[in-house]
Amino acid sequence: MTILHISQPVDGGVARVVVDLVRGQREAGHRVLVACPRGGRLAGEAASVGALVQDWPARRSPGPATASEAWRLRRLVRAAAPDMVHLHSAKAGLAGRLAIRGAVPTVFQPHAWSFAAVDGPLAAATLRWERLATRWAHRLLCVSVQERADGVAAGLHADWAVVPNGVDVRHYAPAERRAARIALGLDLDAPLAVCVGRLCRQKGQDVLLAAWPEVLRRVPKARLALVGGGPDEARLAATVRESAEPSRVRLVGDVPDPRPWLAAADLVVLPSRWEGMALAPLEAMAAARPVLLTDVPGARECLPPAERERAVVPPEDATALATRMAEALSDPIECERRGSRLREHAVARHDVRSVVEQVDALYRDLLGAGPAAGRRRARVPQRI
Repeated sequence: MTILHISQPVDGGVARVVVDLVRGQREAGHRVLVACPRGGRLAGEAASVGALVQDWPARRSPGPATASEAWRLRRLVRAAAPDMVHLHSAKAGLAGRLAIRGAVPTVFQPHAWSFAAVDGPLAAATLRWERLATRWAHRLLCVSVQERADGVAAGLHADWAVVPNGVDVRHYAPAERRAARIALGLDLDAPLAVCVGRLCRQKGQDVLLAAWPEVLRRVPKARLALVGGGPDEARLAATVRESAEPSRVRLVGDVPDPRPWLAAADLVVLPSRWEGMALAPLEAMAAARPVLLTDVPGARECLPPAERERAVVPPEDATALATRMAEALSDPIECERRGSRLREHAVARHDVRSVVEQVDALYRDLLGAGPAAGRRRARVPQRI
């Protein structure tokens, strides 16, 4: 089949999900196109695994340009003539559903609900749009049961599917901690917490920095590394400079490969405010590292039952976060044991090859017997 993925954003976890799907779908013999803006990693990485990349200029947030973005997307879809369109995240979900309006079998994958990311009138307007636009998606694909439950609770009436996120467990195989620390120029013995994620409000690094002084009080030799770039980088750097122990925190910036930092870590922390199911904890578990997460959609589901109490804290609770971090960093041997068990869980439950197979089955269901079957040959609308 011919599959068209449409994505904005072009970095972070969403881009990695798209690239993993493209890789698996190309290996299965499908013709795969990716429409996305220039810049970021998605275009280059998708092309490197066999996708035909189409330039789709689009801003990350909705605005006055959204209508023209949808119009360009409509033309692109008509030219590509795909059997299946897969929309990734809120912006592509907005422009794509406006452009296609159900004329081609369409899967919308929110990667966390847009109305969870905003407040007040904007949240209400976003929710109204999502309720309206469900008519133009043949499946709403969620990455966690909680993400689907939140959509149902918000009044979204849709044909649902749930496929948990996965990572390439071979790519994130465990590596030796000492060698990683030598290569990165890190203290060989200091307890190290690592946060891998885009530096933005969603990922909650500000809460992590608020918790850090209490961690240092309990574990004075501890170190913290924030791995990633993003819009909050300057603000977080200022917070670090103004702290009592700025030398104990390192802002690494964006890196092409987080594996050395995962290998160096004793504990991987992600204090998100909202998620669908974050990839960073799955990568850490595949690398045999213990994780500490906030209780957002996907967090408990990605963990084995034995880890769900000590590895999850309430969102925006710096005190609880500090307590659990200090407990973990005080016992590196137990961190090693936990990491080994989590590696086994990641291999069994979150291998990306299983994700590709489940998404392929979803597509085939739509094209063969689902509600899209009767609409496959409908024309993409001429006007937005």
